[in-house]
Amino acid sequence: MAEKRGRVTIPTDLDVIRETLDIMKEWGADAIRDCDGTEFPQELKDTGSKIYATYYTTRKDNDWAKAHPEEIQQMYIMTSIHTAVEESLEIHLMDHLYPDMLAVNTRDDIRKWWEVMDRTTGQPVPCEKWSYHEETGNVRIQAVPFHQYTVSFLAYIMWDPVHMYNAVVNDWKDVEPQMTFDVRQPATREYSLKRLRRFLETHEYVDVVRFTTFFHQFTLIFDEMAREKYVDWYGYSASVSPYILEQFEKEAGYPFRPEYIIDQGYMNNTYRIPSKEFREFQAFQRREVALLAKEMVDIVHEYGKEAMMFMGDHWIGMEPFMDEFAQIGLDAVVGSVGNGATLRLFSDIKHVKYTEGRFLPYFFPDTFHEGGDPVKEAKVNWVTARRAILRSPIQRIGYGGYLKLAIQFPDFVDYIKEVCQEFRTLYDNIQGVTPYCVKKVAVLNCWGKMRAWGNHMVHHGLYYKQNYSYFGIIEALSGAPFDVSFISFEDIKADPALLKNFDVVINVGDADTAQSGGEYWIDETVSTAVREFVYNGGGFIGVGEPGAHQWQGKFFQLDDILGVEEERGFNLNTDKYNWDEHRDHFILKDCTGEVDFGEGKKNIFALPDTEILIQKDKEVQMAVNTFGKGRGVYISGLPYSFENSRVLYRAVLWSASAEEELNCWYSTNYNVEVHAYVKNGKYCVVNNTYEPQDTTVFRGDGSSFDLHMEANEIKWYEIG
Repeated sequence: MAEKRGRVTIPTDLDVIRETLDIMKEWGADAIRDCDGTEFPQELKDTGSKIYATYYTTRKDNDWAKAHPEEIQQMYIMTSIHTAVEESLEIHLMDHLYPDMLAVNTRDDIRKWWEVMDRTTGQPVPCEKWSYHEETGNVRIQAVPFHQYTVSFLAYIMWDPVHMYNAVVNDWKDVEPQMTFDVRQPATREYSLKRLRRFLETHEYVDVVRFTTFFHQFTLIFDEMAREKYVDWYGYSASVSPYILEQFEKEAGYPFRPEYIIDQGYMNNTYRIPSKEFREFQAFQRREVALLAKEMVDIVHEYGKEAMMFMGDHWIGMEPFMDEFAQIGLDAVVGSVGNGATLRLFSDIKHVKYTEGRFLPYFFPDTFHEGGDPVKEAKVNWVTARRAILRSPIQRIGYGGYLKLAIQFPDFVDYIKEVCQEFRTLYDNIQGVTPYCVKKVAVLNCWGKMRAWGNHMVHHGLYYKQNYSYFGIIEALSGAPFDVSFISFEDIKADPALLKNFDVVINVGDADTAQSGGEYWIDETVSTAVREFVYNGGGFIGVGEPGAHQWQGKFFQLDDILGVEEERGFNLNTDKYNWDEHRDHFILKDCTGEVDFGEGKKNIFALPDTEILIQKDKEVQMAVNTFGKGRGVYISGLPYSFENSRVLYRAVLWSASAEEELNCWYSTNYNVEVHAYVKNGKYCVVNNTYEPQDTTVFRGDGSSFDLHMEANEIKWYEIG
């Protein structure tokens, strides 16, 4: 195969100039970038390559921040819960917080912007019954004995959380913490626009300004030992200030309460069903952030350069699938690729000219050290993400970190050369074409398109033990031959006929979370719309505790569709007799052993006419049911694996009554997948494993052929 060049970005630094040139040639890179903690070498300006410059709108200017302390960024913090044992209680605000990161804001009116909550009653404590004592850092409360209390307060962000993270991970010594200033506030806004122009005028060699990112950091808090205490990649609690909140009050027409952000201490994390007030605050932030971001992008364009956004760090308010994002005019988005779902987070973005994936591992010492195995991490990362690229292609790939670390591992350098070549071939074959999709699938939750692909992850492909069994569904969908949409309950309430656009609806998550829906399921518009959709021939797949909320004699509100219910202690008097298994079902035909349900669920039982596929110790793990012309599938959990991806694929086809469509662009071996690009007249067969595989491949016309594939191999064919 003739080597090609281009579509690859690599990092550089002052001490690796010659090595940068060597790697550019080796990997066929056509773009060079700097990183946090590096500088761009003057000697590489004239290489003919595209040059990216990382630009920080909110930091790397401590002189400004120190001169304008009132415009340093702020976040809402809630103390831990304290129990009063007498009529007076003192709570120290900075307990278990990293002292160099945060500083209590006493500059603004604490009576308006703080809130002391009686967590026993759920009511705020009147202002006259508490006081703050700056000399001790304590709030003193006139308490009711044996009630519990918290304090919600504003704190200045004195050390940018991402800069702090990078300093801790890379063991930077004697580094000055970079302070985070609020570009939304008047003086800093004016200064920041001038600062951007000054940067552009002094960096004429730069082709792409890589904003990292814009104005508000996702929620990232460290404890007193510099460990991550709280992280929410979607969190809005660091996007606040009295200046911003007063603007919101004028628009919303009601006073702002800290509790709208604090949310009982849950910080409105992505698992919480959002309140009306929080939704309105998010919408306000998106509009305001988009307006200011557009000003900066327009300035970049004025200087003849491209504007790129890194999807991370200060990205709050830049929700890329929402309408406001399209108005900004960005040229590109770059994101870190943790797995298939994180790739789809930005590969699916519209209204940009190109998207770029920053692949793992980052060239950081936590991976590139003696005894480390960066090749293994790189292989897993590439092969995992490749499934998603084949469904929703990106236009560029790249790496970040410190190049001097990577070049110490020759095997890694050789492997990444292979990756770059394979990506360019892949791009040439599929760009601009929608791949064959067997069915239209909608994932239904509280967030809908706003948090498409990211509903069950922390960030960069991380997930929690409690929900990896759910995230597996999203990861499997990221590389599956389905046309996937994310819809919300509010979407259905606004237009119940929306469901007619899909073949199958999937609801995944624990009861009363934003993922499964909670009280939305007792809204008659939602429940009747879903029932009508399935009754008339649609498919419904529920995973975990789908449609679950205790109401009117049952917990699973869609038990008539799914055919299962969860024992919550209210039905113990009712005998259950349906425990027979039917493991010869269409959905399980490719399973070679026991199905991995991950954490699974306990106490699920089947209704009398339901067909149980798998139960363990009289606890249903998988079942199917017919409802009118449609079908329901229940699964207790489905962690990501190639075998489980096949289980989900078959479940979608069965629920849509489309079993006969199985042998179309299909591999009989679930470790091997087929992706067709009919408009381009091409299809590929890809081995997702690290071992050789044999399979039978079915073409679109139902004809087939046997194939042997080497480890990780991808083969391209002409259609017809």
